Amino acid sequence: MNSTPTPGRPHGRTVALLTAAALTMSLAACGSSEESGKVTEIGFWDPYPQYDDSSDWAEYVKSCAPEGTTIKRTAAPNTDLINNLTTAVREDNAPNVVFLDNPAMPEASASGLLAPIDEVGLEATDADANLAGPGTVDGETYGVPVGANTLGLYYNEKVLADAGVDPESITDWASLNAALEKVTGAGHKGITFAGVPGEEGTFQFLPWFWGSGADLSDIGSADAVEAGQLVSDWIGKGYTPKSAVTDNQSASWDLFLTGEYAFAENGSWFAQAATEQKFPIKMMPIPSQDGGAAPVPTGGEFGVVPLHKENSDAHYAAAKEVLDCLLGSKTQIETDDMLGYFTATEATRKQQIASTEHYQPWADAISSAQGRTTDLGTSYLATSAALSKAEQAALNAAGDADQVKEAFESAAQEAKGN
Repeated sequence: MNSTPTPGRPHGRTVALLTAAALTMSLAACGSSEESGKVTEIGFWDPYPQYDDSSDWAEYVKSCAPEGTTIKRTAAPNTDLINNLTTAVREDNAPNVVFLDNPAMPEASASGLLAPIDEVGLEATDADANLAGPGTVDGETYGVPVGANTLGLYYNEKVLADAGVDPESITDWASLNAALEKVTGAGHKGITFAGVPGEEGTFQFLPWFWGSGADLSDIGSADAVEAGQLVSDWIGKGYTPKSAVTDNQSASWDLFLTGEYAFAENGSWFAQAATEQKFPIKMMPIPSQDGGAAPVPTGGEFGVVPLHKENSDAHYAAAKEVLDCLLGSKTQIETDDMLGYFTATEATRKQQIASTEHYQPWADAISSAQGRTTDLGTSYLATSAALSKAEQAALNAAGDADQVKEAFESAAQEAKGN
């Protein structure tokens, strides 16, 4: 899934349903057209339904079609994309190229859906280890990082000033909660975040989870419960809207843009949009429970090549040309700027950040962000699903400590059973 939807485009349940239906209907034709063994229509799937066929992104992708070919792009939410990819590979009519969400990489490769990049003729990039990690499973590399993004804590300078809150005083959970009490006491609103069920919600919960000292190997620990209690109390005390239970990242950002909220946990892909508002917005690292910056997860996708049985050489050759065009060293910055991402390679990222002022506060966050699948590999998605259920229960508990504790202990049992 695209845990990091790009700003300024429609994104929500309606779009998801429509694009999922479109992807399902396209399955019969999702393989590449072939003529005498040559691929003439290249199938390309990405998880950016917010970009329609008239968008700059769609045109940019299509411009990478090798001579004598066209690119047929299909966009869908990540869950639909991976489910349909499984079917397409089984029926040997998979697309040539997919941009696959990084947490899905271990399971997709272990399930035999992807061709190793050396079979395709691609070389591993010099991407940062923390960003490239999910693409390598059991010593075999299956994808090239598209780029990277992560999470931070945006704040409305005007709201904080009105409430008498110094942003530099916010260094841990206690000081953040004190700030939330002040801003809501002054008649403003507190914090927005995305608690939507699924990977997108887990992505946003992980900084609080990791920032408590919790570990994904035990999502029922006392530390994990404290992270759940934190966000549960925010609902109970009215610091965050009840809609957080179902808000995705775009919806929670839209709430922040009303100018009524002091804080928004959200992604680096909104950094540009933050500079264009009528009220002043800045970003600080998400604080950990005991002080300092919390660990934050890496977001972003990998360019992968689905497995093909018939005419595989032609399919892989076409895929290589497209991926070289989109993710090569000469185009990496342009591609990632289009998506609101940082490049995955330190050298090009330094160029990108140096030339873009609103990216500069994010430099340390990206370089120190950690992969979601690093510790658990193929077990991550099941654990993430259980953690999502626990967070949902905690948010609905609205501060009830017994319910929060029970939710995380139950989630831990579910994760261990998978």
